[in-house]
Amino acid sequence: MDSYWLAVIWSLLPTVVVLGLFIFVLRSILRMDRTERRVYAEVEAEERAKRGLPAATNEDAAA
Repeated sequence: MDSYWLAVIWSLLPTVVVLGLFIFVLRSILRMDRTERRVYAEVEAEERAKRGLPAATNEDAAA
C-alpha cells in the first residue's frame, strides 16, 4: 500500500509545482501592473501641477 501512496504523490507533484509557478508569475504580473499604474498617476499629477492644471478626476482618467 505504501507504493500506491508514493505513486500518487509523485504523480501529483508536477501539477502542484506548475500550479505554484503559475500563481507566482500571475501574482507578479498583477503587482507590476498595479505599481506601474500608481507611478503613472504620480507622474501625471506632477505634470498637471507643473502646467497649473487641476488634479485629474475619475472621469478624466477613464477617458
